[in-house]
Amino acid sequence: MERTEILAGLVEILKTVRMIDQDKLAFITEDTDFIADLKTPSTEMINIAAKAEQKFDIEFDDDDIDDLGSKVKDIIDLIVATKERD
Repeated sequence: MERTEILAGLVEILKTVRMIDQDKLAFITEDTDFIADLKTPSTEMINIAAKAEQKFDIEFDDDDIDDLGSKVKDIIDLIVATKERD
């Protein structure tokens, strides 16, 4: 699975999160910061991770979630690493 496909899937997930400014999703890149750029509450990051697990049919380790950074590329890296591990 390509990183661009994963990014597109994440945008689909983020469109379901009411607390995120939907207009900003049109300009999302791997360098976008969930908290600084999209104003995502840190508590919502857990829900986004859970939705990513469902969408990409993977399961993150709890330690991976604890260490997750706030950039889009961080969750893409985690998805790629988890898919390679499975």
